Amino acid sequence: MGYHHVDPDDLDSTPDYPCDRRGVSDAAELAALHLATYEMDPGEQLPRTYHYHDNREEAFYVISGTLHVETPEEEFVVEEGEVFVAEPESPHRAYNPENADGSVRVLGTGAPKSDIAHPYEPEDEA
Repeated sequence: MGYHHVDPDDLDSTPDYPCDRRGVSDAAELAALHLATYEMDPGEQLPRTYHYHDNREEAFYVISGTLHVETPEEEFVVEEGEVFVAEPESPHRAYNPENADGSVRVLGTGAPKSDIAHPYEPEDEA
């Protein structure tokens, strides 16, 4: 049987990422589930780009602060204790606005773990 007790704060931050990302699934060597914490200062975003996945379902639980998620239809404001879910083929970009009062901390999960993120350009819908 395999069990892991992981404190994300003890993990190294992912290099060259647009915010502080701690890869829980990497540390636990999970094969099917993506799981990480993200800490975004004002002006930082969670993904590397506005994107969508072919198959991955993603969920972002806001631990503290307020998360903003841009989609082609609207911008969602996700408060502490709430969850934002993006289904496959649903473009999104999660971020903390430049004018935010403080940082936002998020627990992000997705399955399947490996599913290429396709860049999305808003003018693609035009």
